[in-house]
Amino acid sequence: MSDNRYDNLFVNNEVDSVPYTSKVTGRNGQLPTRDRRNHGLHLKRQLDRLWEETKEIDESRSAVSLPVRQGTYIEFESSPDFDLASKSLEDRQKNIRLLNIRQVQNEEKIVNKATVFVPKGKENAYLKKVTDYLEEETKKGNPKNQPLINSIENIKLAVLESFWPPSQINWIPLDEPEWCEIWLSSHDTEIEERFRTLITQTLNLPIQPETLRFPERSVMLVKANRKELKELIMSSADIAEIRKAAEINSFFIEMENSEQSEWARELSERLDIDSDSNVCICILDTGVNNGNILIEPFLKDEDRHTYNNGWGIDDHSGHGTRMAGISIYGDLKDALESSDKIKIYHNLESSKIVPSNGENDPKLYGAITASAVSNQIINNPEKKRIICMAVTAPKYETGDGSPSSWSAAIDEITSGYMDEEKKLFIVSAGNINESNEWQDYPESNLTLSVQNPAQSWNALSVGAYTEKTEVESRQYENMEVVAPNGGLSPFSSTSFIWDNKWPIKPEILLEGGNALKDSSGCYTSEELSSLTTFYKPFERHFDYINATSAATAKAAWMAAEIQAKYPNAWPETIRGLMIHSAEWTSTMKEQFLDGNKKEDYRKLLRICGYGVPDLNRAIYCLDNSVNLILQSELQPYDKVNGSYKTKDMHIHELPWPKDVLLNLGEENVKMKVTLSYFIEPGPGEIGWKNRYRYPSCLLRFDVNGNDTKETFLRRINAAVEADDDDVDSSGSSVKWLYGKQSRHLGSVHTDVWEGTAAELATSNLVGVYPAIGWWRERAWLGKWNKNIRYSLIVSITTEEETVDLYTPIATSIKTTIPIEY
Repeated sequence: MSDNRYDNLFVNNEVDSVPYTSKVTGRNGQLPTRDRRNHGLHLKRQLDRLWEETKEIDESRSAVSLPVRQGTYIEFESSPDFDLASKSLEDRQKNIRLLNIRQVQNEEKIVNKATVFVPKGKENAYLKKVTDYLEEETKKGNPKNQPLINSIENIKLAVLESFWPPSQINWIPLDEPEWCEIWLSSHDTEIEERFRTLITQTLNLPIQPETLRFPERSVMLVKANRKELKELIMSSADIAEIRKAAEINSFFIEMENSEQSEWARELSERLDIDSDSNVCICILDTGVNNGNILIEPFLKDEDRHTYNNGWGIDDHSGHGTRMAGISIYGDLKDALESSDKIKIYHNLESSKIVPSNGENDPKLYGAITASAVSNQIINNPEKKRIICMAVTAPKYETGDGSPSSWSAAIDEITSGYMDEEKKLFIVSAGNINESNEWQDYPESNLTLSVQNPAQSWNALSVGAYTEKTEVESRQYENMEVVAPNGGLSPFSSTSFIWDNKWPIKPEILLEGGNALKDSSGCYTSEELSSLTTFYKPFERHFDYINATSAATAKAAWMAAEIQAKYPNAWPETIRGLMIHSAEWTSTMKEQFLDGNKKEDYRKLLRICGYGVPDLNRAIYCLDNSVNLILQSELQPYDKVNGSYKTKDMHIHELPWPKDVLLNLGEENVKMKVTLSYFIEPGPGEIGWKNRYRYPSCLLRFDVNGNDTKETFLRRINAAVEADDDDVDSSGSSVKWLYGKQSRHLGSVHTDVWEGTAAELATSNLVGVYPAIGWWRERAWLGKWNKNIRYSLIVSITTEEETVDLYTPIATSIKTTIPIEY
């Protein structure tokens, strides 16, 4: 490759915004055929019994002065392996609320269940629907309400299990009280206050002070046993679902270090610190001690905070300070061994979110995380902040990739939902900590799921690989390393077992160290870990760190380098560049790539993400390798004639040097496209492909290939109207490496196309267009006319080193964002 290095090209050209309106009005799911009379009478009898039972329960509770809720929870159930028309169960005008939707495995068949709340005085709403089904017909001659009524197999009163996700049923408390997340069906503070009053004054249950709020949801922690949870459901009309509270694990690994303080002093004298930099890494952890001379210049006392004043701001265990050493220097060992000046462009902040006493009650860590970030922003609003967290909650991990209150809180923080400021959040994927599991490497990595909250859509989730395979100590003579050079680290979790509707996690891998093994077992080693700073400098200055904690700190350092290089780059852009620059090692392909089919690459993505990011690839172009970056925004939805429609798509014309590419002819060229944006979360067990879907808005990209602009527009419109990622864009000549089923996941999408230079010469149009999200489907929340920002990164690379792609592209760009050094 060429040795000439150039800045990335930020394109600020006029975007071609093309309006369109999807013609899709919705499609019915698979519904069973019913005998109209028998089925209608069957459901009518069930409703009659249900309301009679409800009346008896309310009367018996009133007789003994127990609280009586103002309504009834009902559970609807589909026939096995058939859909439930859940959207039609809700009636907002009557305040009949759809609370959750669940899929339950029942004798090798799937049963769909929905829990609904019906207020007092509205008991006849469903009875009327059934009566109309029996007695009235539509203009087409079908029974009225047929899709809804045919989809329902049974109707009954909801029970405790009706409020728990199926993956957590076994975690419902028994006789011993446990901390549970109670998800209320509204984000109104009045309802929260009413619920807290019920808990504290009537039911006398412990409740934590924190609250998380999402669209139409509030989350609190209550300590209760099974009996008390049942009573809570009988007393409150505001519960949507219940989940097990997360319990954290910070992965503290203490290691010996014989390095002398002179090394630290010598390095401190070689530091070239940019004192005017407003780029910082905010470490959410056990606190960070700044007494170490390698940390002190970067972390002021006034930038050290704590969630709870009783916890203090000091690092009680060393983990946060170990994170700091990697976050500052990237590779502390290289910095120590070098004789050159070390330029540091960023500084640190610390927020202590983990109490010193590990036996404390579980906390609502989403609320704690949001509070920690908010406090830092209030104290230093002008800073370009990279948030770094290597704290996860593996104990009650569902292992399916579905959002949690904590991961949704991170999505809300990053989206700017509260303050309109987007934020870059980097989180560890979580670790395999048991040595007996390292013996099963790499199979153990495939079965251990990425841990809460790293399933966050907007966060950059970091796993670990390793190049550490050499040890020198005699004590390790008869041992061998667990992972090969360039392979997945033994510590790293994966999303291999997740349902493929959830994001690719982790997205990137960085150095996380290795383990040793012999006939007796597996062991960690300081020689196979990363050198970092120690939290008690009076004892020693250096320590070691490994696993996804080390990898996450390194990712934060890399993000800070990109932000310092490109001050005007958005958080979406920095995340996108790190993923865009990532590539798999040859070892990873040998370990996990079974073939060249798209499902083979999907497996590799689920295990190794997009690979190992490269800082030089992220921040520099070469003569024969060019990165184009477009930062833009579009309005995905609009209101037309009283209904809500999709609105705009963008067509970006890329300034490809057609003459140069045509002259290269059959030479191989690679084009990589990455689309990065942040969604606003709508969490809750209320389905996926309906109005309660999790993301506020989804975006998609496509490339024209050899299509004309008119043909390309028709193809994108067809994809939008289908609103189905299983439907390929018909007629596309671009043969993507990953394909839509792997690319269209989460809120960052990337794919690779390789072909001849002549083919790429005409493939210069990139379309960015929206897919359906809750901004449109839940228009009553007032977000339907919001804009969504996105960063589009496109690179072309040719193996021909003598060719100059950069100069003609740079020349053709009229305006570039200035780069500050």
